[in-house]
Amino acid sequence: MGEIEGTYRVLQTPGSRLGVQKNSGVSTLEPGQNLSTAMSSPAKTHEKDLQVKIKMLDNTVEVLDIESKYYGQALLTEVYKHLNLNESDYFGIEFQNIQSYWIWLEPMKPVIKQVRRPKTTMLRLAVKFFPPDPGQLQEEYTRYLFALQIKRDLAEERLTCSDNTAALLISHLLQSEIGDFDESEDREHLKTNQYLPNQERIQGKILEFHRKHVGQTPAESDFQVLEIARKLEMYGIRFHLASDREGTKINLAVSHMGVLVFQGNTKINTFNWSKVRKLSFKRKRFLIKLHPEGPYQDTLEFLLGSRDECKNFWKICVEYHTFFRLFDQPKPKAKAVFFTRGSSFRYSGRTQKQLVDYIKDSGMRKTPYERRHSKVRVSTHASNTDVPKQSVAFTEGLRTPGSPASATVPFHSFHSSATPTTVLPIFAETSPSSLDPRVPYTRIPEKNTAAPVEETGRKSMQQPGSPTFQSFQGLPVDHSQLSSLVLKSPLGLNTVFQVNLNAAGQGSSPLLSPVLSDAGGARIEEDDEMKRKRYPTDKAYFIAKEILATERTYLKDLEVITVWFRSAVIKENAMPEGLMTLLFSNIDPIYEFHRGFLKEIEQRLSLWEGKTNAHMKGDYQRIGDVMLRNMRTLKEFTSYLQKHDEVLTELEKATKRLKKLEMVYKEFELQKVCYLPLNTFLLKPIQRLMHYKLILGRLCKHYTAEHRDFADCRNALKEVTEMTSQLQHSLIRLENFQKLTELQHDLIGIDNLTAPGREFIREGCLYKLTKKGLQQRMFFLFSDMLLYTSKGVTGTNQFKIHGHLPLHGMLVEESENEWAVPHCFTIYSAQKTIVVAASTRLEMGKWMEDLNMAIEMAKKSTEKSDMLLDNSVCNRSNKLPPRYLLGQAQRPNTITHVCWYRNQSLSLSDYLCMIQNQLSGYLLRKFKNSNGWQKLWVVFTNFCLFFYKTHQDDYPLASLPLLGYAVSSPVEADGIQKDYVFKLQFKSHVYFFRAESKYTFERWMEVIKRATSSPARSSLLLPQDKKDSHSD
Repeated sequence: MGEIEGTYRVLQTPGSRLGVQKNSGVSTLEPGQNLSTAMSSPAKTHEKDLQVKIKMLDNTVEVLDIESKYYGQALLTEVYKHLNLNESDYFGIEFQNIQSYWIWLEPMKPVIKQVRRPKTTMLRLAVKFFPPDPGQLQEEYTRYLFALQIKRDLAEERLTCSDNTAALLISHLLQSEIGDFDESEDREHLKTNQYLPNQERIQGKILEFHRKHVGQTPAESDFQVLEIARKLEMYGIRFHLASDREGTKINLAVSHMGVLVFQGNTKINTFNWSKVRKLSFKRKRFLIKLHPEGPYQDTLEFLLGSRDECKNFWKICVEYHTFFRLFDQPKPKAKAVFFTRGSSFRYSGRTQKQLVDYIKDSGMRKTPYERRHSKVRVSTHASNTDVPKQSVAFTEGLRTPGSPASATVPFHSFHSSATPTTVLPIFAETSPSSLDPRVPYTRIPEKNTAAPVEETGRKSMQQPGSPTFQSFQGLPVDHSQLSSLVLKSPLGLNTVFQVNLNAAGQGSSPLLSPVLSDAGGARIEEDDEMKRKRYPTDKAYFIAKEILATERTYLKDLEVITVWFRSAVIKENAMPEGLMTLLFSNIDPIYEFHRGFLKEIEQRLSLWEGKTNAHMKGDYQRIGDVMLRNMRTLKEFTSYLQKHDEVLTELEKATKRLKKLEMVYKEFELQKVCYLPLNTFLLKPIQRLMHYKLILGRLCKHYTAEHRDFADCRNALKEVTEMTSQLQHSLIRLENFQKLTELQHDLIGIDNLTAPGREFIREGCLYKLTKKGLQQRMFFLFSDMLLYTSKGVTGTNQFKIHGHLPLHGMLVEESENEWAVPHCFTIYSAQKTIVVAASTRLEMGKWMEDLNMAIEMAKKSTEKSDMLLDNSVCNRSNKLPPRYLLGQAQRPNTITHVCWYRNQSLSLSDYLCMIQNQLSGYLLRKFKNSNGWQKLWVVFTNFCLFFYKTHQDDYPLASLPLLGYAVSSPVEADGIQKDYVFKLQFKSHVYFFRAESKYTFERWMEVIKRATSSPARSSLLLPQDKKDSHSD
């Protein structure tokens, strides 16, 4: 027939669910009928002739007598009534079908039509909808049941995590069930209760953690369990086996944010609800239709094991979307008179918004309920005011404290000791090894034990707004929620709240990276502003503060190589000794110098602010003497900087030659501490010299010639200018090489992209005219060829080459009139002719200008490159080399991926300009619809804002790529009454940032404007003789 069997149009909702117009879905209820009347007993009275067994979350089994024609909703209501469960819509009843996979009991169908053998089938109560923040659960009893679900998922190996995290979770469960630590009692309890398969191997860690929870109540322990679990990649995830169009085996899942794609246990893509237009299925094919971006439309197709599996997953997606995204229960849908088309299934319960409002408005009294495994047998349905305040995942409106709930009605049951079924293997995390003492300048990170940190976390539970529990949420993603409790270990792994850094946390698109939620972070009150007003207000002071802030970031960037990467390669013994010596003997002395330099700057700023030695304050309101002394010392390291070209080249050769090093390199890039491509950090020392030159130039311009600091600043500027003039050519060459190596990893189907003489010119998104219409393609322009590629949803997160066009003999001309397509131009080459369209006329102009200049340079070339791709490149691109097959870790996102998602393009000129526009410092951030301001440490580099809680953090909590964003001052309609505020906007996404002074406000505006707007073309396309003069 060719008909779609089931469709579901995703209703338009804003990025934030609350505060906008209401949307209505579709329901199968009759007009005028409500859920309770629809689920009432049939017209004819039947005797209760059916017994069903239901396993509760505490592993007790209840036997209920029901009528043979009971609907699913009636059974659910009966269970919730027995449990006296008020926030019942988060839960459901599941059972295993004939194929042995779990499916949810549907409320709108009779039980007997869903469960084949109800008398022998064991149904079980389970959490169906997992909110992103446990703070959204209004009652203590609900959180207790959620904690039991986490316990079940651990036992069934659904919630995969590191050994440290598993031990921490179990220790809180122990505290909840048996109370304070007693070693003999703990060991006996662990012997008779299996929380995790093979838990004996981590029993010591469990006991060590439990020792630190003394005095913690069961309710606090439940909250800790949920707070830790929600940060894990596999929190609330239920896999559905599938494959993509290319036959790659993947897992599909659904969450509050959208449809997720996993390869193994690694999340490789997220299709947010805001991007999805329609979900449908046809037989075994599951289809996701996305909202069109420009002229490009995309329908994604996945193949599941059977029609039933496909329909089951489609139903779950429909329910998740309705529950988390809609305001109200869907309105009734009138039945068709003659025939119907497709499935009529719709979610028919309360939405999360309705549930929160119901709990908030109902005046239920507090009554006891039973914790079956706890020494503290009696507790109460506690409202949200009894727990530490948490961040708001959707909006602040969801965080209204709920009212007390009613009592639990005890009823007869028996305990089930059935062993859970193994579903997924759990990740084991090995302890970091010590560093090789032979390697010079090694600084080992502090090896703190987990115990003090856990104690800190427990104490901060009692303080609303504690940093321990501030979460971060924003643009719809896929990006993992990060713990703010970080323990340094050589591999950058958080030894308490480890969230499986092996590729799990980096699968998301940079376009969709999470932006910090409004509830987290410190709030700036009026007394804080008064403190700030006591600081110096001279512009030179704020320039000096910029030196301090950027130096802190720079030192953290050096540690990525000197501490974290060194630890990774030593642990795996993956790098040859010669390369180790070459790499670290060049960067370690620079790192040690800057550690001392940073201390000097911090001491000087402290004196300048008058925090110490106030009587000597006047002598220290300058920075030139510190800069001059250290710039002269830094000149001695010029020889090290000149070797970075060799270091980059040798490192790239070694990763191609040594598979073990290549694997360590790729795995390290997936860790959160490596927030940029790894080889980017090797360019930081030369880039830092350029920053010193710009900052010192700004100081000299600010001072008058008579100022006591002017002479030192001018001399320091001369010293650093001498160094930068020697390294200018190296910087351009290294930036080009770094970009080529990065693209080598991002592209499938080419092995020689870093060929000698090849220069990167521009990358960006264009729409290629095909038989199917305009199709989105990613284009890469080099000095000898033009490549065009596409990006699929497979696990490698790379671009596959569709074709290449040599520049020799190429011709480019505008062709809008010929094809009637806006911003269209035609590329003629010796091999083929293609028609492409840009998103704007400005983008078309950039591409045509760069193409024509590159073609002119190719004409003047005396000989063609021997490294051009052969004609079979397109065929090879469809046959992936072995390292890209299933099981290979996903490629982390780069700025190239942002260009793809945002329809932008970047040239090497833009990258070089970005070097001069990097900035760090504390800013206050506010969402469009939020009230408070949140203090964050913000780093701007690589066209992206990276957010940290403090400057001491080792990795960013979230990021915001700025390509496509516009920066401006707020208008009157924005309602911003503060000074020094700038506004960032991309489509409907609006953020406000507030600086501490006029100077810092102007600096942030300046660097963001320069980095997000294309500068004049670089000299890289000019003849060699003109290059030299231009570079100087």
